[in-house]
Amino acid sequence: MKKLTLLSTAIALVFSCAAAAKISPDQVARLGADLTPLGGEKAGNKDGSIPAWNGGITSAPAGFKPGDHHLDPFAGDKVVYTVTKANMNQYKALLSPGQIALFNLYPDTYKINVYPTQRSASYPQYVYDATKQIAGKAELVQGGNGIINAAIGIPFPIPANGLEAIWNHIVRFRGVAATRNGGQAAPTATGAYTLIGFDEQIMFKYSDPAATPQALQAENILFRFKQSVTTPARLAGTALLVHETMDQVATPRQAWTYNTGQRRVRRAPNVAYDAPGTASDGLRTTDDFDMFNGSPDRYTWELKGKQEMLIPYNSYKLHSKETKYASLLTAGHINPDYVRWEKHRVWVVEAKLKDNMRHVYGKRVFYIDEDSWQIHVADLYDARGELYRVATAHGLNYYEVPTHWSTLEVYHDLNSRRYIAIGLDNEDKMYDFSVKLSDNDFTPAALRREGTR
Repeated sequence: MKKLTLLSTAIALVFSCAAAAKISPDQVARLGADLTPLGGEKAGNKDGSIPAWNGGITSAPAGFKPGDHHLDPFAGDKVVYTVTKANMNQYKALLSPGQIALFNLYPDTYKINVYPTQRSASYPQYVYDATKQIAGKAELVQGGNGIINAAIGIPFPIPANGLEAIWNHIVRFRGVAATRNGGQAAPTATGAYTLIGFDEQIMFKYSDPAATPQALQAENILFRFKQSVTTPARLAGTALLVHETMDQVATPRQAWTYNTGQRRVRRAPNVAYDAPGTASDGLRTTDDFDMFNGSPDRYTWELKGKQEMLIPYNSYKLHSKETKYASLLTAGHINPDYVRWEKHRVWVVEAKLKDNMRHVYGKRVFYIDEDSWQIHVADLYDARGELYRVATAHGLNYYEVPTHWSTLEVYHDLNSRRYIAIGLDNEDKMYDFSVKLSDNDFTPAALRREGTR
């Protein structure tokens, strides 16, 4: 069994307290001292393979301008070693069961190219300040299905339990607003695929510099999201609107869809949990999107601790406009030559389905980057306890914001031997984080306008 690294004495003390216990002023003082401003361990590991965090990327590379695909600040780095089916036992302690399953499923083609670890995650100073301000004040409510006394920052930088850790992922900073163009593809076993194109808008109410805990609690909105399908023609105009809430028991997620055939906006209460994702060929659930989203109420959550692990990181080559879909989307898995893996410390969170709840996943194990609270790997098990799916989020620093966020999410279905890749933008225009959006852009009327363009 893989050993999890021992947590610090302070974190262990929190573990021994009740789930609702708050961290002490002494622990808050560690943020920005021996811990990063968001709660990661600032120091490197003993053998130096994980360096100290020194602030992450603090400026864009020369020649970059907003609107460009992001230049690779680490283009000169070389592969340190490659993990294959032949030598994976040597690196087993750094791999999840799902990653091992992919080696076994694709022994001749799947590999992990490991590069030097670059702790590049960084965020605006106001996010760091907010994290320190709300640390020790933020609380879980409604059995952990909502949060209060929190805005902008990471609510639980020193988490006491799995629910606190997963909420850190849910509300992590990804800018204030963004438009995204791109799409997804689900190759068949032979590698054939149809590109599904999307235009998306998102406004993170939680991350607005003017947000306050009181205002967020009164409005009960974390973010607003709108998506319209642009290609292929048979799906074009289909649109989705989501209002995500902070307290998902008091007010569950609100969602609407627009169907071009009916030419009507309809409420969509089933856009949640294990309902199939949009045009996903049944290869992911709705709550798989962003590695996990929505209410955590169907699971019990356990924080297992920390470990060192190989995760996809600084995925600038994968993200490059020079990387074409035809060469990236190969049979069985994406082309591993475009994927950069690094060794990082991750929080391990295990979610088990409650006895009285239903979901296609009986257990989920999430591996969360300590520097960003981004889930980078997820192992997903069926009701029998068998590995069902494996998900990876390929992250990078969008340094014009700055924020660490995934550029591509890949969900592998081990039974069908297929995968779906979400977030393809190499051949499309880049995210716009400077866009100004308002609540009026996220109404049912706006959804209908989006669908009929």
